[in-house]
Amino acid sequence: MRAALRVLAPLLGLALAAAGVLVVIEVVAAWVLPDTVGLLVPWRAWGVTLANLSWNENPVPGIAIGVGVAGLLLIIVGLAARRGDVRLEAPTTAMTVTTSPRVLARLVGTRVRASDDVLSASVSASARRVAVAVLAWHDAPPDLREVVVGGVKELLDALPLRRRPRVAVSVRKQEGVR
Repeated sequence: MRAALRVLAPLLGLALAAAGVLVVIEVVAAWVLPDTVGLLVPWRAWGVTLANLSWNENPVPGIAIGVGVAGLLLIIVGLAARRGDVRLEAPTTAMTVTTSPRVLARLVGTRVRASDDVLSASVSASARRVAVAVLAWHDAPPDLREVVVGGVKELLDALPLRRRPRVAVSVRKQEGVR
């Protein structure tokens, strides 16, 4: 959802900026040329059309419902895109301590990459789950997955996490010579 907000926010900002520029152009044109109907937008024709339109005529309820649904969708996207902080145990009840999932992923990645049998590791973390994808050397021991899981769980136990996330580890072996 955060990706959707990263796309929607600039688009809505550009639309509002374009509307603002349009209004400024129309206002300046009305000051400079008072006899013009509208430089870019036919305001008077729109005004006549809207004056002859009633609230219960066909396009008005449809437009109102469409605007309401679009606003509701924007609210849902905004609420669903909240930041997924990882909560930590606070020293006092008056404090709230959090860290970002990126920091947790870096800690886990550093621990996993410290092993001699690990060629590389990719880690993604959230408050609920830590996923580790390990690329191991071809001659790595068969129990490497259990060793990595144990190391990650040991690290998570050492951290003051309020709730310990689940750990998922996948191991792939690199072909070729070390």
